[in-house]
Amino acid sequence: MKKKSKRYQKLIELKIKDKKIDIKKIIEFVKKNSNTKFDESIDVSLRINLKQSKGGDLSLRTVVKLPNGTGKKSKIAVLCEPEKFDEAKKSGAEIVGSDDLIEKIAAGKFDFTKLICTPAMMGKIGKHGKVLGPKGLMPNPKLGTVTNDILKAVKDIKTGLTEIRNDKDGNLASSIGRKSFSSEKILENYNYFIEFLKKEKPSTIKGEFIKNIFITSTMGISYKVGAK
Repeated sequence: MKKKSKRYQKLIELKIKDKKIDIKKIIEFVKKNSNTKFDESIDVSLRINLKQSKGGDLSLRTVVKLPNGTGKKSKIAVLCEPEKFDEAKKSGAEIVGSDDLIEKIAAGKFDFTKLICTPAMMGKIGKHGKVLGPKGLMPNPKLGTVTNDILKAVKDIKTGLTEIRNDKDGNLASSIGRKSFSSEKILENYNYFIEFLKKEKPSTIKGEFIKNIFITSTMGISYKVGAK
């Protein structure tokens, strides 16, 4: 059994057992307990109701742009036609390429965290979906990563556009900021995120859509969000 660090054991001792603790206090506790040397991510983890009244399970995959961003930095690659290289470079993308970039991808060289592709190049990148897909790098029109508007796509990702998707058990997680963010900014991001998810509830889902919510930091302990 893996031994817990002294730092983590102290955090466990500070855990609040009150199940009705509200989000404002939770954010204060999580920020206070984020005592590592790096700028920890503040994350929301929740479980949604997957069961639809008409049978089958819900698969939720979309993107959300938080008002204050997530603070996460992305290294963006743009796959486009040569005549769009200048536009892509001016957009702020770190990597720009065409057939040469596809060759690197084929060789398993993924020196980026997001991939944007123009529609004209999708035919060439499609066969690499089995490699890109599991890494979450396959461009998708619904996620804004297949587009001719390269400038907007790069800007959106740089300013906090985040993909969210549930797993087979209905678990879903996303960053809502960093410990360096003010409590007000984290709270604003949290409220926006939850309201966004509520609007994504399909009409075929009966009852509560969000079953439970937890807040934690990268190296911290989690707190269950109770009623206000």
